[in-house]
Amino acid sequence: MTFDFRLPDIGEGVAEGEVVQWFVKEGDAIREDAPLVSVLTDKANVEIPSPKSGTIAKIHAAVGTKVKVGGLLVSIEVAGGPGPAATAKPSAPTAPTAVPAASPVASAPSTPSPAAPAARPSTPSAATTPPRAASPASATPAPAPAPAGGPPLAAPYVRRLAAERGVDLSRVRGSGPGGRITEADLGAPPASAASPAGGSALPSPPPTGGAAAETPPVSEGVRERIPIRGIRRVIAEHMTESTHRAAHFTYVEEVDVSELVHVRDRMAKHVEKQGVRLSYLPFIVKGVVAGLRAHPHLNATMDDERQELVVRSAYHLGIATQTADGLLVPVLRDADRKSLTQIAQEVQDLAERGRAGKLQRAELSGSTFTISSLGALGGVMATPILNYPEVGILGVHRIQRRPVYRADGSIGPAELMNLSISLDHRVIDGFEGAQFLATVKGYLEDPHQLFAELS
Repeated sequence: MTFDFRLPDIGEGVAEGEVVQWFVKEGDAIREDAPLVSVLTDKANVEIPSPKSGTIAKIHAAVGTKVKVGGLLVSIEVAGGPGPAATAKPSAPTAPTAVPAASPVASAPSTPSPAAPAARPSTPSAATTPPRAASPASATPAPAPAPAGGPPLAAPYVRRLAAERGVDLSRVRGSGPGGRITEADLGAPPASAASPAGGSALPSPPPTGGAAAETPPVSEGVRERIPIRGIRRVIAEHMTESTHRAAHFTYVEEVDVSELVHVRDRMAKHVEKQGVRLSYLPFIVKGVVAGLRAHPHLNATMDDERQELVVRSAYHLGIATQTADGLLVPVLRDADRKSLTQIAQEVQDLAERGRAGKLQRAELSGSTFTISSLGALGGVMATPILNYPEVGILGVHRIQRRPVYRADGSIGPAELMNLSISLDHRVIDGFEGAQFLATVKGYLEDPHQLFAELS
């Protein structure tokens, strides 16, 4: 008997997932609850176990394919002889592994944040559209009407496509949950978009369903072609969304952290007895919290649908963390309530579990402001990319000893560090951003003030 297994409802509003790895191939035997496939949602990798024991008859979704919830993944031949194809009950996925929410720096993108746009639905195909139950009148049900008394429900990506194609969303009936308009509801793009005037037709995009697309041959001078899929595709989508939606503005300030270096060196001896390495990052976290308290509009996210700045009362800081798969942004929650030692412990734990792929989905979302630091490799300056829909991100650069000219006329060595802050200039003015960075600078140049911030 053939058992057709479909993508189960992973939860948290996830509408589709991308197949990133099959743990089996056609013809393999598999046991119930053994790892079957890894699916990437917009927030995390989810390892889905097999719902049955049997033999893999056919894999319907190749690696890189986006499959909607209810879309066909695999057919399993199970014991019991021939018979009508069975429908799989949704199998509970195992704990998700980490994936970036968004990219905090231009050279290393990151993870979604609380109001990050949902995964973009792809056009349904025969391999991904769940069958409808047969009935005497097999007419296709009409899509849900758009909600009355309000704007049409659609993701920013769909709204942008509609504007490009000249489609009036108020006249489109959405087929998504609650009448939400999907890309498929917009119909095919106009011929003018497919074939520019005076030129040949644009190349068709690679297929998103069924068998894997054939890789173009490697031509002379091309070393290799690397498919952009999985985590890297999520990063690319989030980076595109951030740069298209926000008006980035970067401001750089030099900070004399000579006193901070001395304070950290003295405290590290005591903290490291607890098995925790005390870096400069906990001090920077406390300085950022102090700056956000003084300038609360930076501790906010942008609601583009309502054109509102949503100022947050909690201080949940995203901490950019480099892993083998890409840049993750795990969230340090309630940073204002934690001591330096607690922050050091939690940051170390988040980083270790992030690199091991053991972070939960909830640990990668909900940040209100992001800090990106490359430590000793921090360079002189950078233009961090906003962790959209946040409106501020701080780039931390390496500490260097350089000579400085002091107010008393003397010249002497100092430990100097640059801070780069990127802001959404639509809602945060440069003057306010400079004031915020001046507040952070004041705390880092006189770190003894930070102890008044400790909880």
